[in-house]
Amino acid sequence: MIDPRISTLRVFSSTGNVARTAELTGYSPSAVSAQLRELQRTLGIELLVKDGRGVRLTATGRHFVAGLDSIVTQWELLMASSRTASGQLQSSFGLGGFSTAAAELLAPLAAKLRTSRPEMKVRLVEAQPQRCLNLLLSERIDLAVIVASQSQTGTLVQARFEQTVLLDDPLDVVLPADHRLAMNKSVSLEQLAEDPWITESEQSVYRALFVAAFTSLGVTPHIAHEAVEWETMIAFIGAGLGVGLLPRLATLGNVDNVVRRRITGVAKPSRRIVAVTRKGSLGSPMIEESLKILQDTAKGIISQRSAEELD
Repeated sequence: MIDPRISTLRVFSSTGNVARTAELTGYSPSAVSAQLRELQRTLGIELLVKDGRGVRLTATGRHFVAGLDSIVTQWELLMASSRTASGQLQSSFGLGGFSTAAAELLAPLAAKLRTSRPEMKVRLVEAQPQRCLNLLLSERIDLAVIVASQSQTGTLVQARFEQTVLLDDPLDVVLPADHRLAMNKSVSLEQLAEDPWITESEQSVYRALFVAAFTSLGVTPHIAHEAVEWETMIAFIGAGLGVGLLPRLATLGNVDNVVRRRITGVAKPSRRIVAVTRKGSLGSPMIEESLKILQDTAKGIISQRSAEELD
């Protein structure tokens, strides 16, 4: 296997922090520091330099880490092809994803794998996209499901990970049950331009989708409230505080005082959900099997939700 010190160095290059590296790798901060020092001595090149109370990569260190990406990719390719040739699977398999994906896609996947692969330990982690990428890098998980965004398309990400599109998840509008448009089968954003809106805080993926949709219409929406969880937003809407957008993959729940409607018109916001794996590991039997299950599950959920909640 790849020297654990190499893995630790790559995680440190992503976090830039010994404490965060320790949390991601499962080592103590002192063990991380020791590994980095030992690797530096073994190689005989200066990888790190003191920076205040911490350390940072030197220019040589950054060059060295960049070169490691192709080596690790070759290792992943070798492991994937070897498992395919031998029919042997790894003893453990880690999955990670954001809240909706963890509940709606990864939990069913984990349940199926536990049934079909009882000898394999399956671990599921709910985490935000950047943490998912770092957990992949530290080999704490093997597959992550995240919402694609520009932050996941940089050169470094492309050098370390591969993405597989699972689905394009349209956003629907959620209205109070007594809203003037609640009886409509579908609603356009233009019709809701003057309504008070409930959305996530700035810098979030969903806020960006929200703003982009209205920008395409040349409209500045009135953001009245902010909510992090879908349940909170739905509760706000049920209280008559405004309207909001909800991904179709997310369940509305057993709520009587709100309705969910398709969005029609020019602006139809949608989020792309992707599975992310370490570069080179895509041909692994477990990765291939998991991707097929995820794609089938996503397709079934979207179809069912369209029929049940949007008719």
